[in-house]
Amino acid sequence: MMLQTWLRRYEECWRDPAYRVRILFSTTLFLLSMVFIFNAIGYANIRASNHVTDIVLSNIPAFNVGWLFVGGTLLFFFTALALTFFDPRRIPFTLSALALFFFIRGIFISITHLAPFPVESTFDVATVFNRIFNGGDQFFSGHTGAPFLFALLFWNHLRLRYIFLGWSIFFATIVLLGHLHYSIDVLAAFFITYSIYRMAVALFPKLFELFKKAT
Repeated sequence: MMLQTWLRRYEECWRDPAYRVRILFSTTLFLLSMVFIFNAIGYANIRASNHVTDIVLSNIPAFNVGWLFVGGTLLFFFTALALTFFDPRRIPFTLSALALFFFIRGIFISITHLAPFPVESTFDVATVFNRIFNGGDQFFSGHTGAPFLFALLFWNHLRLRYIFLGWSIFFATIVLLGHLHYSIDVLAAFFITYSIYRMAVALFPKLFELFKKAT
């Protein structure tokens, strides 16, 4: 029964020419943002200079947070993916908001060339994962910001709001304990992400209205 409802919802949306245009627009914007941020990360890694002292990281040891970092990231990714595609009306605005998130983060990391804080870790999976998604891209913390963005997206769903807020705080703690981000990267992520969300609402009002109609 649920599957039939889900398929019917997609069929109804896909019949609407305006929805197809919105999907094409948001998907294109999202893919462009992914290309942009991966190039920005590569540039930041090449241009990274020296690390700096940090009031938190300089006073705590680097903990091995490998399993928590990798496992938490994968769990967040698949949860966010499932919630987004559960209702097709969520897809255009979510993709557009994420695209804006990646574009703005890409700009920040392109103009901030701090090297990562020295980290000692023997956890191979975390090291590989960190090299792909982290490196010279310090400011601001995407692992803190992305769950907070989803908390804002699902603010009216009380349970989901607190789940994603908890996830954001969890990642903020993990990246600090693992010395994967500076303190300012984590703290700034909340303020910048909120601004990104408000920009997305202003820039994509029709997509936002469609998102709010989702169950």
